[in-house]
Amino acid sequence: MTEYRIYSFEKLNVYQDIIDLRIKMQQIISNFPSEEKYDSVRQIKRATDSIGANIAEGSGRSSNIDQSHFTNMSYASALEVIYHLTIAHQLGYVKKDDYINLRKDIDKISNKLNALYKYQVNNTKTLKSKGRKT
Repeated sequence: MTEYRIYSFEKLNVYQDIIDLRIKMQQIISNFPSEEKYDSVRQIKRATDSIGANIAEGSGRSSNIDQSHFTNMSYASALEVIYHLTIAHQLGYVKKDDYINLRKDIDKISNKLNALYKYQVNNTKTLKSKGRKT
């Protein structure tokens, strides 16, 4: 048995995919030239971390509408990663095969985030309304 609590967002498949993406991205950016340490590397790390961080933060919000806002920010961060990854690829820092595989991973994550967002927006049973009489 686990000695600590597993939060609901940690059980999401998309969250697990985001963690996997972050690990893969770390392996790729560790090979970037040292002069990119404070430019491309920092931006890619920040944007990739933001995908998962927004899912975690949003899960603590009290309504699906609030949660969907953070899911939307997570989606936007995934798109930002695409931008930084494309630039890094065009500069020759990311090999073509790695670029293609990472793009496929981001596509999968983006699709799952979009589905989660739609569920959150369309779910009429928000936590705030559970205590209300209808």
